[in-house]
Amino acid sequence: MSDLSEVADVLARGDEARAVVRVLDRHGFGTVEPGQLLVAGADGTLGGVLLRGALDDRAAALVRDARRAPSVIEAHVAEDDAVAAGLACAGGATLLGHPLDAAPARALAQAFAAGVPAALVTRADGSASLAITGGDLDDVEGSLGFATVDAEAASRVRHLLRRGATVTERVTLEAGADVLVDLWVPVPTMVIVGPGAIADALIAQAALLGWVAGRADTVAEADAAVAAFTDADVLVLLDHDPAFDAVLRTGLEGRGFLGALGSRRTQAARRERLLAAGVTEERLARIHGPVGLDLGARTPAETAVSIVGEVLAVRSGRDPSALGVAAGPIGA
Repeated sequence: MSDLSEVADVLARGDEARAVVRVLDRHGFGTVEPGQLLVAGADGTLGGVLLRGALDDRAAALVRDARRAPSVIEAHVAEDDAVAAGLACAGGATLLGHPLDAAPARALAQAFAAGVPAALVTRADGSASLAITGGDLDDVEGSLGFATVDAEAASRVRHLLRRGATVTERVTLEAGADVLVDLWVPVPTMVIVGPGAIADALIAQAALLGWVAGRADTVAEADAAVAAFTDADVLVLLDHDPAFDAVLRTGLEGRGFLGALGSRRTQAARRERLLAAGVTEERLARIHGPVGLDLGARTPAETAVSIVGEVLAVRSGRDPSALGVAAGPIGA
């Protein structure tokens, strides 16, 4: 998911309806990142971008008018202008501008800020919207007009969540509603503390998954990174230096997955230090240590797989077991 902090700031402001412009349909432009939107607050403040700014003038005018009523416009970008904006080629887009009530706007803002999945589903004519947020997309704000349509829309975005990627899709629901779905799935940032082959393998594994990964070599660097964590982010502490206990204490005050490698003896010593520093047993339970699933991993690459496997299991609320003996539906 692209950085949506600016969008979240605008969506969070005030109690009046905001306005949103999104790409309803398009042709050309080459590969375009999904989940694009431009928002306007009641005070006219803008946030976000569409098509790398190639349609800024049209989109900005549309989003300001959309606070009063929904509308749809057709826009075209010539080859030179498209390439100058960083798009692959010329193209055309159908832009939908529509009001967004304060409650669903705030729900989206909170989800973007927290780094949890969020979806905005809107009738294709812009007449009604609902926001669906949370780790399992359980929280719904707004309505498309009928409970049956809302339920089908929620089911649709929860199904899309299984892909694990941000998506923009225009669909006709079985209830007959033509809707635009934008689903934003946060991309985890993995902060790895400590050098070595396992750190290298974790960076490679993160790249394979499309995650952002980086190293923090000092307590100050790691502490600053963990303090900014969202729910999607991951700390893997490989360094056994007691100085890095401070990073875990910071992490326990915030969000994200906290994992620490080390032997049982190392884990026990770390635990005693944290308890002595005032960390409660309840909060200590948030630290996954030794981090990783029991896969019989021996090499750094296998260890990285086991660590990432535990992160995925925790994020999905699963108790890992072999699919062949699991009772639940596969892929659900």
